[in-house]
Amino acid sequence: MAKFFQTLEIAVALPVEGTFTYGVSKGLVQDVLPGKRVLVPFGNRRVTGFVLGPGIPIKEKALKPVIEVMDEAPIFSESMIPFFRWISEYYLHPLGETIRTGLPGGVTVSDQTTLTITDRGRELLAGGGLRTAARDLLQRLQHPVSIQRVVGRNAPAKNQALVRELEAGGYVRRQTQLAGGSARHLKERIAALSPPAPAAALSEPRKKIIAMLASQGPMPIRRLKEHVPTAPALIRAMEKDGQVLIHWQTVYRDPFGEPIPPDSPPALTDAQRAAVDTITARLPDGYAAFLLTGVTGSGKTEVYLHAAREALDLGKGTLVLVPEIALITEMERRFRARFGAHIAVLHSALTAGERFDQWMRVVRGEAKVVIGARSALFAPVTPLGLVVVDEEHDPSFKQETGLRYNARDMALVRAKLAGAVAVLGSATPSVQSFHNAQSGKFVEIQLPERIESRPMPAIEVVDLTAVRDLRGPQRYLTEPLRRAMAEALQRNEQVLLFLNRRGYSSFPVCGACGSPVTCRHCNIAMTFHQGQNVYRCHYCGYQRPSQSVCDACGAEAIRLLGLGTEKLEQTVQGLFPEARVARMDRDTTGRKGTILKLLRALRRREIDVLIGTQMVAKGHDFPNITLVGIVSADLSMNFPDFRAGERTFQLLAQVAGRAGRGDRPGRVVMQTYNPDHFCITAARDQDFRTFFTREIEFRRKLNYPPFARLLQLRFSGKEKGAVARTARQIGDRLRAAAGMLHSEVEVLGPIESPLSKIAGRFRWQLLVKGPGAAVLRQLVRRVLLAEDAPSDRRVRVSVDVDPVSML
Repeated sequence: MAKFFQTLEIAVALPVEGTFTYGVSKGLVQDVLPGKRVLVPFGNRRVTGFVLGPGIPIKEKALKPVIEVMDEAPIFSESMIPFFRWISEYYLHPLGETIRTGLPGGVTVSDQTTLTITDRGRELLAGGGLRTAARDLLQRLQHPVSIQRVVGRNAPAKNQALVRELEAGGYVRRQTQLAGGSARHLKERIAALSPPAPAAALSEPRKKIIAMLASQGPMPIRRLKEHVPTAPALIRAMEKDGQVLIHWQTVYRDPFGEPIPPDSPPALTDAQRAAVDTITARLPDGYAAFLLTGVTGSGKTEVYLHAAREALDLGKGTLVLVPEIALITEMERRFRARFGAHIAVLHSALTAGERFDQWMRVVRGEAKVVIGARSALFAPVTPLGLVVVDEEHDPSFKQETGLRYNARDMALVRAKLAGAVAVLGSATPSVQSFHNAQSGKFVEIQLPERIESRPMPAIEVVDLTAVRDLRGPQRYLTEPLRRAMAEALQRNEQVLLFLNRRGYSSFPVCGACGSPVTCRHCNIAMTFHQGQNVYRCHYCGYQRPSQSVCDACGAEAIRLLGLGTEKLEQTVQGLFPEARVARMDRDTTGRKGTILKLLRALRRREIDVLIGTQMVAKGHDFPNITLVGIVSADLSMNFPDFRAGERTFQLLAQVAGRAGRGDRPGRVVMQTYNPDHFCITAARDQDFRTFFTREIEFRRKLNYPPFARLLQLRFSGKEKGAVARTARQIGDRLRAAAGMLHSEVEVLGPIESPLSKIAGRFRWQLLVKGPGAAVLRQLVRRVLLAEDAPSDRRVRVSVDVDPVSML
């Protein structure tokens, strides 16, 4: 048995609770540091572990060894470990999985077992006479298939016995090997002159290569190939002849595209200067939290830029979080113009290699300012001086699968643990954040006016009840909006139309029996997409051809009711044939680079009318847009969610704020069926404080956040009865335990989820409401981790602390 010189605390990248102690042999002890990845045995497999620090003393016989150290240097700093522990504890998520979530994708490896048909199995398959299940499985195993996909939780129960039978007969075999680890350094060959200088008798291509290396120094062979097409083969021969030296060099994959010319900081308004001074005064002193509010177009980004410059001057880094990838493009452009090579970006639209390279630039201290969506929260910026959360109200900061963290909330934790300053910015702050400012947890900083004293847009509310009986486009493009569009286009100004529903028809129904066209795997109506000529489910991605008949009666007459951005685009093009119309939604921006291309065309005034979903409402600065048309202001008003009013107000106020951000005044036409609703009137008046005053009273009376904390349990599975039974059993246990634990804890439900079936899985949920998150987590741990806790392998139970989605 190997002699262990040290024990280590290691978190494994698996969904298991706790950490584990491993032994380190003498040969590896110098290479093991906190923040490095190691390969360790776990059960009967090898998995990736993350070194956290020294382990507890354990008898050597009980220790398992670290097999391999996978990194030359740590891929996250030791100072990040308390942050990972905090998130794991708060969100009731395994520590190893928490760390894996924070790291770039593709950095972990583990043993994967696959099943494959053997030659004997192929002979059996060719001979025929097999029962259907065996034949289908053997055909499926013509290529290696993960054993989890064959006999895992979601596979038919009979598969386990069938696999054992086929293995015993030698018809299939299982193999185990390390898989994963797709993210790694990119290396390329570099050529350099070999001293002494080569002899003169050389071919012309060799002379050209030597001349280039002499004048420009060592060069990548790919660049030499641009001038000498035969360079790769020639270089190998020249190396043998002692004329050049070749070595491998790590290179970064560039995600930025075209260069951005540097800019000069504009003169700040008095309010901006006061905001910058207030924030930067706290940078040397440690943690502080600010809520930066103000009207749309008041220059919050410039405040961020000045604060980041001050942090850099103090030798500290900055982390900037934005809610969506579409916004990163604009923010990245502004920061690159100011800080150049100091910038790194981290988001899911990057390739695995690009994301890994950006991460390593931050690890090495080459990039001190990181911009990204919610996952950039974990960027290894050290030392961290400033954390900015732009558009902090946006629900996109909440991760809805796996580790269900809220990046806005965790940004505050990250800043506090790092002794950094946190700035949450929004023209329409969340009710939670504004309440925190009023209660003294945050310091509010206001930017009350637009930069250059530009006026706020004039907002006209149009009552759609007056046109509900009309037919055709005039039902959703009313006469005031059409007239305003014609006037803006005549003045060569740009128009933005907002409709938060993509596709062509959002509610296709049978013309014979009235049944909706529903998804086969979800309890939801499908959307017709004319461009692809298909009905598509926006939840699971299922598609069916447009020629489909009604599932209920078999009729072919499907009526395309409801409105989406695709139909609106077609209508606008028909009404204004000379206008250049573009659409910005998930359907048109799915491919890499399309968002950047669209925004560039808008800036160059190559687009007259932009139609979009909520993607266009968030933080974009379109100086040439003077008219915003909100086609239907009520779409999110009646969701079964206590935050529906808040989200409606924020969305309307934000999209209205896109108008008039340049030299010309702006105008907004807001169409609604509820013109007197306080969310609509507050958005019309751009009056957040009036909205907050009304909304906070509803929350207080109903004891909803911010006056209470919520924890949601979600149950899903393919068998409806099993899901309902497990939900009820756990609900009963929670109610009984809550009565003994705390008198103010309520258990609401369980009930069927509003979206009761998604992707073939039936869904139930319950809410636990109480005075603090700690008592709610304690209650749920006590019930779910009890030895006799209700469980069913067919039912998946997930825990969501501080849930955002109620659907």
